[in-house]
Amino acid sequence: MTRPLIAGVLSPAERISEILFGLIMTLSITGTMSIAAGGEEDVGTMLWGVIGCNVAWGIIDGILYLIGSGYERGRGHVLHEFIRAGGAVEEVRAAILEAVPPIVAETLHPEELESLRKRLAALPGRPRPQLITRDDLRGAAGVCILVVLSCMPVVVPFLLFTDPWLALRVSNAVAIAMLFLCGYILAQQVGMPKVWTGLVMVALGVALVGLTITLGG
Repeated sequence: MTRPLIAGVLSPAERISEILFGLIMTLSITGTMSIAAGGEEDVGTMLWGVIGCNVAWGIIDGILYLIGSGYERGRGHVLHEFIRAGGAVEEVRAAILEAVPPIVAETLHPEELESLRKRLAALPGRPRPQLITRDDLRGAAGVCILVVLSCMPVVVPFLLFTDPWLALRVSNAVAIAMLFLCGYILAQQVGMPKVWTGLVMVALGVALVGLTITLGG
């Protein structure tokens, strides 16, 4: 059975981050409509600008995802080779503790850490991992798709309403709802207050969009 393109590779935090990135990119463009002369700018040009910008940044973010994935896999290979090389025990233990999540590192007793070091050292050497795997490509495609799709609900009002000001108001409402939902879902994943986190995400998103517009992004 084939895994879903996005859910099978990207973590919930990664998916939410990409959606937020696409939203901020979109709002940094649609938000300038209130600054433009009377809101009479060409909506069609604006829409193409939003889609083109998100496609470009989706591709860039996908490439960055590939680089990050390759780095993490290569880092694991280097760590294994370092352990097999039989360096100073304390240095090897420190490297292992740095590689595991903090909550795991805190629960490892010295004897458990030493047992883990010995087991890793006993593993046979492995060839250098692939630079790019199929899952990397799926993850990069998922990143690009999320960034592009995240702009669609925000631009749809400009296709439905002929009045650009009404379209802008509806678009902003949709964007705020999406920001809140992203915060709400993120809170579910990490055990934080859902409504409060959603509201914080809205405030953070608005602040980032304002910063982006102010700096000419």
